[in-house]
Amino acid sequence: MKAIKANVTNGLQIGSYVDTCDNSGAKLIKITGVKRKKTVKGRIPGAGVGDMVIVAVKKGRPDMRKTVAFGIVVRQKKEFKRPDGTRVSFEDNAVVILKDDKGNPKGTIFKGPIAKEAASRWPAVAKVANIIL
Repeated sequence: MKAIKANVTNGLQIGSYVDTCDNSGAKLIKITGVKRKKTVKGRIPGAGVGDMVIVAVKKGRPDMRKTVAFGIVVRQKKEFKRPDGTRVSFEDNAVVILKDDKGNPKGTIFKGPIAKEAASRWPAVAKVANIIL
């Protein structure tokens, strides 16, 4: 995992229901935690593009349902600012499900674009992506 070069605002909270954009078998997930995020004592951490989250699968294939997995946020509706001054926002929120906590994606096909910040931070996700914005 590398550092992000953009000032990404946290567009997703713990408890948010988010769609997945891969063919891992999960369709709808609930964010239950954010990994590697430091906050003030008592504050619940938020997640933005490129963050690793702990998710609970709510809808999907029967073997995936009711399981806990790791995921990476690859799109968010809330706009964030890049170092060159451009502001980026997507039309939906999306997460990619991982096999392990090293960053290897479970799915082999991603639907829709992936943010450049998530692709630069997680090279294994960037390898599978076909559109990087």
